[in-house]
Amino acid sequence: MRSGTAGRRRLAGRRSLAVLAGSAALVAVGACTVEPTGAEGGAPRPPGRGDVGPTAVGGPADGKAASTAPARPAGDGAPSPQASATAPAPPPPVLWSPGDSGRDIRELQARLRQVAWLFDGPSGRYDARTEEAVKGFQGKRGLPGTGRTDTVTWQRLLGMTHQPGRWELYLMGGQPAAEPDDRCLTGRVLCVDKTSRTLRWMIDGRTLSTVSVRFGSQYTPTREGVFHVYWKSRHHVSTLYDSSMPYAMFFSGGQAVHYSSDFAARGYAGASHGCVNVRDEAAIAELFAQVRNGDKVVVSW
Repeated sequence: MRSGTAGRRRLAGRRSLAVLAGSAALVAVGACTVEPTGAEGGAPRPPGRGDVGPTAVGGPADGKAASTAPARPAGDGAPSPQASATAPAPPPPVLWSPGDSGRDIRELQARLRQVAWLFDGPSGRYDARTEEAVKGFQGKRGLPGTGRTDTVTWQRLLGMTHQPGRWELYLMGGQPAAEPDDRCLTGRVLCVDKTSRTLRWMIDGRTLSTVSVRFGSQYTPTREGVFHVYWKSRHHVSTLYDSSMPYAMFFSGGQAVHYSSDFAARGYAGASHGCVNVRDEAAIAELFAQVRNGDKVVVSW
């Protein structure tokens, strides 16, 4: 019995050794599974130029690395103009240009006079002289010399000048007339207003024409009140001052409404010796033809 038992033990030991040997062999074969295989499951392939390594989690399914370059636009692949260059800034808006007129143009001209780019008194018309003055001002300051007043040009001019006063704006006349004096509302009247420096020719309260006028200085003031034309002299010459007084219409002593070449040339920079000066020769000629001796003259503030 003992010999039989011993035999069975030796047989079991041999079986155990065989199992251990088989397990070792399996371990040696299984160690190859940690090496990478080819795309088709074959043997490992040496890395080539197209291989970039293992695919990252969440990466492209084909195993290639995600590109960081910007995507090309659709089409021929050439970059768009917007991508290659910045669009130029639009030009500043133009406020006034040749042909415009009005009070704003007077202010522009008055300010150009302050910086010696314009020498004539404001006319309220954007004429060729104004265009040339604006162009010169722009060129001096490195701005495009268009001759048109844009927002940039205007701001530069504002920064170099002061707000022009009333008589800077109307240095050569052209100012609006004030409301007529009540004494001018009946009959045929030369209605002269010292405040607005205007003369209205009125008949029965209706204004037929308006002209700018100039008066005497503080030493030779123009008299105020209600008068009448008592003498008309087309080619009059003053014997007291030896000066020409064309289209003279006398209303108070030696004081008359007449044309003044000095007023036409210098505007309100000068003064009369008491007369009412008119600078528009065509207008005073027409007025002289209409006014009669005996017509009323009202001079008021």
